[in-house]
Amino acid sequence: MNTAATIETPSGKGAGDENFPVGSWLLPKDLRPDVAVYYAFARAIDDIADNPDLPAGDKIARLEGFAAAVNGGNADPAYIKGQAAGAMFARKGIPKRHGLDLISAFIQDATKSRYADWAELIGYCERSASPVGRFLLDLHGEDPALHPLSDALCNALQVINHLQDCGKDYAALDRVYLPTDWMAAEGTGVTDLALPETTAGLRRVIDRAIVGTEELLVEARKLPKALKHRRLAAETAIIVSVADKLTRRLARRDPLAERVALGPLGFTGAALSGLLRLWF
Repeated sequence: MNTAATIETPSGKGAGDENFPVGSWLLPKDLRPDVAVYYAFARAIDDIADNPDLPAGDKIARLEGFAAAVNGGNADPAYIKGQAAGAMFARKGIPKRHGLDLISAFIQDATKSRYADWAELIGYCERSASPVGRFLLDLHGEDPALHPLSDALCNALQVINHLQDCGKDYAALDRVYLPTDWMAAEGTGVTDLALPETTAGLRRVIDRAIVGTEELLVEARKLPKALKHRRLAAETAIIVSVADKLTRRLARRDPLAERVALGPLGFTGAALSGLLRLWF
């Protein structure tokens, strides 16, 4: 039989590399192991999709193996993280689609590298990011009617991440998550992502994506106070504040010229700001 080492392709990334706290102390202690199972599964399949050395067909085969594991049809120990996620979904009564949608998005990443317009990009985010928020809400027993607010937050975070990594994604994976119709309208093209600084046209495309992100965050800001679980509300308030601050930084800075991130002090400030807005 295979081992996980022959299927997974660890990138070395961990929870500390995310734009949001993963399984932090704010979440109930009894739920943190379930969050850890989900994150380990998501990290494993994301690393496969983002491995520049794997052929597309190999990525798809491995990801389909994880889908089978989540569904209970693959007992190969190489897919133990998929099996653990599937078992956790069943134990908690959480829809398996929160895992399967992620897999479908990453399978798409193996063959699709351009997005025609904003709607198509958000359609991808609905499967690559929204499932994470829906999983957390369902795990905490929150009202499914809040899923659209959670989707708005997760999709905003995904677009922010795409903007942060726009140059790296193009250089390493030939992926472009900026709408190509916007690029054409602004007189720029994907090859401009290889430059050391953004051109005027590319800057306008990024600014349009920031406007779209801000519109998502208008809805996302409603989520923390709508949640009944105080700890989840606190974590969500922090994530919203981090997204707000990153969006403002991306509006001022050049993601091709530098890594636009918060750093420990910036993250702490955003966290405190988010909690203050929630509580007061």
